[in-house]
This record gives sequence, C-alpha cells and structure tokens, in this order.
Amino acid sequence: MITQEEYTYLPLAHPSRKEMERIAEIVNTRYVLLQITDEDIELGPFAPERFYTIAEMTQAGLVYADYREEKEDKFIPHPLIDYQEGSLRNDFDFGKLLFIRTSALKKAIRQATGDYQHAGLYDVRLNISRSYPIVHINEYLYTAKEKDTRSSGQKMFDYVDPRNQEAQKEMEQACTAHLKAIGAYLKPEFLKVDFAEENFPVEASVIIPVRNRVKTIEDAIRSVLHQKTSFAFNLIIIDNHSTDGTSECIQKYANGVQVIHLRPKRTDLGIGGCWDLGVNHPECGKFAIQLDSDDVYSDTSTLQKIVDAFYTQQCGMVIGSYRMTNFQMEEIPPGIIDHKEWTPDNGRNNALRINGLGAPRAFYTPLIRRIHFPNTSYGEDYAVGLRISRDYQIGRIYDVLYLCRRWEDNSDATLSIEQTNRNNLYKDRLRTWELKARILKNKER
Repeated sequence: MITQEEYTYLPLAHPSRKEMERIAEIVNTRYVLLQITDEDIELGPFAPERFYTIAEMTQAGLVYADYREEKEDKFIPHPLIDYQEGSLRNDFDFGKLLFIRTSALKKAIRQATGDYQHAGLYDVRLNISRSYPIVHINEYLYTAKEKDTRSSGQKMFDYVDPRNQEAQKEMEQACTAHLKAIGAYLKPEFLKVDFAEENFPVEASVIIPVRNRVKTIEDAIRSVLHQKTSFAFNLIIIDNHSTDGTSECIQKYANGVQVIHLRPKRTDLGIGGCWDLGVNHPECGKFAIQLDSDDVYSDTSTLQKIVDAFYTQQCGMVIGSYRMTNFQMEEIPPGIIDHKEWTPDNGRNNALRINGLGAPRAFYTPLIRRIHFPNTSYGEDYAVGLRISRDYQIGRIYDVLYLCRRWEDNSDATLSIEQTNRNNLYKDRLRTWELKARILKNKER
C-alpha cells in the first residue's frame, strides 16, 4: 500500500512559474500528484499505487493515465494517446492528473526559461521530457466530472482565439527554448526560390479536392470564377468519386480550359492524394492555391493578393487569414483566424507547437511537386507546411481571404474521442519526424 510519505496530492491553482516553484518547495515526498483541473475527481481503486508502480518501473519523470468522464449521469471512457518527441503542443491532452517525480520537477524548475504567467507547467513538462521518460498508462484510473461540454469542432480553435494571445506568446517562448536545448531550432536562414525554373500554362491554379459536397461546390466554383487578376488562372477540381450529384454540378462549369474536372481512376486517394493529382496535372499553374469545397474566397482579389505575396516575400508557400462563419456565411466565434503570432524569424519553429498553419494555403508548384502530399485526409497540409518551412520562408497575408463555413457536414465538426486521438497522434508523429529532420539538418551544417 502506497503511503502519504511517497506522494503528495495537490491542486494546481495556476500554471505559472511561481506556482510551479511553490509546489516544488512545499513537496517533500518522492512524487506529487497534480490535479490540473477544477473538476471533481474520483480516484479509482488503488490508482495512486498504479501511478507509483509504473513510475518506479519506468523511471518516468511524469506519468498520466486514461480516465472516465461523468456527463449527465453517464460515464464515458476518455482514452489518451502516447507522448512522443513531437508532442510539443501546449494543449497536449494529459487528462486531469499528472503524477510527477519530485526530483524531476525540481530539476525542471531550475531549467525554467522565463517568468511565465501562463506557460509555467508547459515549460516544466518540456524540461522534464529532455531528461526523463513521459509515460502513458492505458488504464482508466479515475473519473472526472466534465465541465467543458463543447464539441471537438469548437474546442479545436482555442489555440487561435485572440483572447489567448498573451498565453500563446509565452508558449512560443518556452517551446523555442526547448527546441534550442535539443538542437532542433532553426535560425532565420532560408533557401531562395527561383520562380523562373519552369514554364507554366497559367500563373495560378486553384485546387479543389471534393467528394459529396453538392450543397456547397457551386458556391466554391463561383467564388473562383469571379476572381479578378492581372494574370491567367484556372480551376482544377479533383472529384473523388462523388455520388450525391456533386459531379453533375461540376460538369455544368467544366470546359477543359479554365475549369478542369478530374475524376481519379484510383479509389484509394485521400485529400493529399487528390492534391498530388491536381498539382501534377500538365495544366497546373506556377502557383497552386487551396480552396476547400465547403468554403469560398472572401472577395474577388484573393488570387491576386496571394500571387503578389509570393513575389514580394520571396517564399515557397503563402498562408492567408480567414473568417469563421456559419452556413449562411455569418460570422461566428472565434471570428477571424489570422495567426498573427507568426513571425518571419521564428514562425517555422513555432509551427512545431501549434496544430495548424492557417488558410488559405498556396504553394510554388515545382516545390510541392518535389515534396508531395501524404495520401491522407487529415494533416496533409500541415505535413507539407512543416517540410517547406524547414528550408523556405513561408509568406503571410493578414487580410481575410477566405470564409470558412462551419456546418454539420464538416469533416471535423463533431469528432469522437477515438478520431480526435487518431488525428492528434498523427500530427504529433509528423512533428516527431520533422523534429528529427531538423536536428539532423543542424548537425550536418
């Protein structure tokens, strides 16, 4: 039976550095069990013993476990995912309890990189990960009475809520310090882009992968055709075996010149595979510009602004800003998503911390043809954004270029915990691979 001499159970009042220091000072047990929520927690049978046993077996610095949520008198399993090197998101889901080795906590406090008001716990977690394993127990060790009842589709935008900008800046500072400590930080030194390396039939192509979006595809097409530019452009639609009338809608506009309707022969393509089909089409332009089949450009100048940005900012990729709307295109919270935390000097480092880079996205076509998209339907854009940013500057436009419509048929509107976990695990894996590539890049210099 574990005794109170082995661990101390404490609530975390605030994730500041001072609060973490206070905890480290008052704890004189081998471990501390931190409750990082104000929700009611009920420990399962022998839960502290299980935390302790696994921590001792693995010599972990931090241990966390799956739990159950109590919602409206129902108990819902909440499994978590394993921690890996690329789990750099400050919103990584550890659940509600952290079992921390006190010596690891004290060491992490000594390595703290700033007087954080918001990022104290995040900084401590990153510091612990450099010296100790972080271990996930795939067992339901406690129950939490859930207070945040929003859908996954609402929670996913918390990290870009303007109200959280001060906290996000601190998180970036802590993450950047961690990247420097492990040799993954990249200095603001970029390869130059040669925009004259190939000839193209048009200056720009809008790429729309689509499957079964009969309610929205015409709005998307019209928003492209209404663009006013000083250059020639076309629209390439990859119709991934739609069965709801989407194909017939597209065909009304397709003429093989400005609107090209592609139907893949393959039946195993995700969104990334459809993008590869589009950018490798012989009619694809010098710049490949994204438009999701649910969404529309905000006005008639979007393509012109994006192409201009490639030349003025000398970049291999351009990312704009967008406004969240409902299906009727009325603004909904959090409103404008502009990623103004991005800086030319540190954006590509901070990209390893955040869960997305923004939209709409555009690519210099020869570059994206060499890199390729992973053939997935989630995270494919983030994967290529990370890869491009390893070597090339990413340009930014802070004008709203895009209206992102949220409705019940969005692929990420309401995800199960299992699907959310799969998505997060994959993006953490992308970050892990990119982290290793950047460490290797620095070693080879």
